Amino acid sequence: MKLWPGTCIVHEQFNERELVKLVVRHPEAKIVAHPECPEPILKHADHIGSTRSILEYVTSYNANTFIVATEQHIIHQMNKFAPHKTIIPAPGADGTCECANCPFMAKNSMEKLYLAMVNEAPRIEMPEALRVAALKPLQRMLEMSPTPSEQKRNAA
Repeated sequence: MKLWPGTCIVHEQFNERELVKLVVRHPEAKIVAHPECPEPILKHADHIGSTRSILEYVTSYNANTFIVATEQHIIHQMNKFAPHKTIIPAPGADGTCECANCPFMAKNSMEKLYLAMVNEAPRIEMPEALRVAALKPLQRMLEMSPTPSEQKRNAA
């Protein structure tokens, strides 16, 4: 396996010291984190999962306040599906959540997605063996993600 020592520019910005301060102010809050967060953030998390998994956990878990350590556009979805819950973005080193905005995700739009699907472009070409190999970890990740009914059972 070739390991890449890279990081996500958003997740790497979350700060443990500031997170602990936030938890002190909101002791009832559950912490949810994306697995790309640094280990000091993950060790505080009540739930670590994919974006979908985090969204399902927040909307189905029997708690009212959540601190969210991932790209903050998901917070809009959380507020949409669980408007009665309090969603707090995890802080960066300066104590704000401004670090949680991904400049690359912000380049995506519904129009660009639509045009990509209609025009089948931009197109990514790769050898079939590589495509099949790359599909395996994606399938495993999806297999590990709990279904909505499993999440509800776990939240009860």
